[in-house]
Amino acid sequence: MDREPIWVPEQDEIAAAKVSRFARWLTQHGRARLTGDYLELWQWSVNRLDEFWPAVWDYFGIRSATPYERVLSGSVMPDIEWFPGAQVSYVEHLFRGRDPERVAVIDARESAQPGEGPVSRHLTWGMLREQVGALAAMLRDLGVGPGDRVAGYVPNAAEAVVAFLAAASLGAVWSGCGQDYSPAAAAERLGQLEPAVLIAADGYRYGGRAFDRRGAVSELAALLPTLRATIVFPRLGLPAEAAAGPLGWPDPSGSADLVPQPVPFGHPLWVLFSSGTTGRPKGIVHSTGGVLLEHLKAMSLGLDLGDQDTFFWYTSPSWMVWNYLVSGLLAGARIVCYDGSPSYPSWGALWALLRSLGSSGSALPSDSYFWVADHVGRRIRVNSTSGGTDVVSAFAGGSPIVPVWPGELSAPCLGVTLDSWDEHGQPVRGTVGELVITKPMPSMPVAFWNDPAGSRYREAYFGTYPGVWRHGDWITITDRCSVVVHGRSDATLNRHGIRMGSSDIYHVVEQFDEIAEALVVGVERPEGEYWMPLFVVLNPGRELDEALTGKIRQAIREQASPRHVPDEIIAAPAIPHTRTGKKLEIPVKRILQGSDSRQVMAAGAVDNPDALAWFAAYQTRTPIP
Repeated sequence: MDREPIWVPEQDEIAAAKVSRFARWLTQHGRARLTGDYLELWQWSVNRLDEFWPAVWDYFGIRSATPYERVLSGSVMPDIEWFPGAQVSYVEHLFRGRDPERVAVIDARESAQPGEGPVSRHLTWGMLREQVGALAAMLRDLGVGPGDRVAGYVPNAAEAVVAFLAAASLGAVWSGCGQDYSPAAAAERLGQLEPAVLIAADGYRYGGRAFDRRGAVSELAALLPTLRATIVFPRLGLPAEAAAGPLGWPDPSGSADLVPQPVPFGHPLWVLFSSGTTGRPKGIVHSTGGVLLEHLKAMSLGLDLGDQDTFFWYTSPSWMVWNYLVSGLLAGARIVCYDGSPSYPSWGALWALLRSLGSSGSALPSDSYFWVADHVGRRIRVNSTSGGTDVVSAFAGGSPIVPVWPGELSAPCLGVTLDSWDEHGQPVRGTVGELVITKPMPSMPVAFWNDPAGSRYREAYFGTYPGVWRHGDWITITDRCSVVVHGRSDATLNRHGIRMGSSDIYHVVEQFDEIAEALVVGVERPEGEYWMPLFVVLNPGRELDEALTGKIRQAIREQASPRHVPDEIIAAPAIPHTRTGKKLEIPVKRILQGSDSRQVMAAGAVDNPDALAWFAAYQTRTPIP
């Protein structure tokens, strides 16, 4: 953490940055006295939340059908309400003042011709508005209104953006996942919401192959008994008859104009799902106003996006970065939806001229910063961020006016009171601690779905430090206020930035007659490698041969996720648990990272200390690949 910065902003870049313009605006309007230093601005933003967020509101000209009564109601998280009395529309602000002839969405996907690069089509702002209006009219005719849920089983396509915006324009609640999820895994998430309408594609292309998902759409629809209709759009151009009674995609020609409906600030915009580490995936509800305010700040003041920029993030609708990508439209940027493999037909398929390169999902190793400088460009800023599905935004990341140090996130984000605490709740610097947020953010969840008393929500984030958000990441805050992320302090599997809970894997593997029990962990290594072994306990008389190994891999690929097939499948004599029966995933992970088992978990707290000792012996005799 004592290296020289790999990127330093030029003075003209600092002056032109949108965050610098915001700082000058604050000074000119008497909101704050600032010199232009980022950390000074950040400190003001967290010390004076009741002044910072109204400044963001005014700077971006947020419109409300009714005036807000106060900025913040309540004083202790999570019993907080932002901007009570306000009524806003995410969709209204997204389309406001846009040139209908300019490109809004670049819809790119793999070519159907073997070996060819991506093909794309462009939707202008005018075309996007027409398509959103047409689908909103169809949804309205189906009886969809405020509070109803619209579910998406979709690839990262322009139609997915249209579907979300159409639902949000009616005050309906969106939730989506990618079509690489099996119907059962998708239903485990989307079914909790009792959706009124399902929107899906006929399939997608990945790695040079076409994946016909019509049967999967029909199977998923059958698992969602509350559906009034299923709407299928063509991605592969397959006949629609194979799906069970779907409606076709509406023709935008001659459709009524889009009239977005304002909703209370805290009204749900979408539901994102947790990875399901400790059981059934939790539905995380984010508010319309909270997302609008946070994402206007993040896109413009954090990512420095504007109407001359193109914003692309390789993602899936299953991941919060998809929602983040869509919000690039709030800044007037054109966004790129890419559906396909990043390496097909070659690793050069997605590279283009860049001025900033973002990274999220897991900690970016320092060597990757140097790789970008050597292979992409010395003036390309690496904007590594850390945040999460939980707040659908970032806690810390880059800034166009702050240097970049290899392996570090340059600074906390504006309005985020990020800190690092030890197990006693004391701040620590220069050493590893728990990432905590000590004051509220507008995009923190308003609730978990089907958690009327809020008990699961409180336990998830505020159970360790009452009134303080504990996120579940190990971090170090340096003396220059940059942030080093060391990985998860929970048991989420985070393969290639796509998170999945271990319970999804167990649900598949433990159905095998040969398997008595299983344990899966994701092990981060010092130079950025990620090793994901699956340990299985075999039933008597069974053996882990190539045939069984192949069956397990195939089942995980088809029934859970092809991106979470384990690197190795290893037979173990037993799985250690707590005394209450919970698998000791985190202690096993730490042991496999080299920690002393005696310091990781007290023997008296383990149901079978010999089982934990076996993992320690395994780590000693079998170095991580």
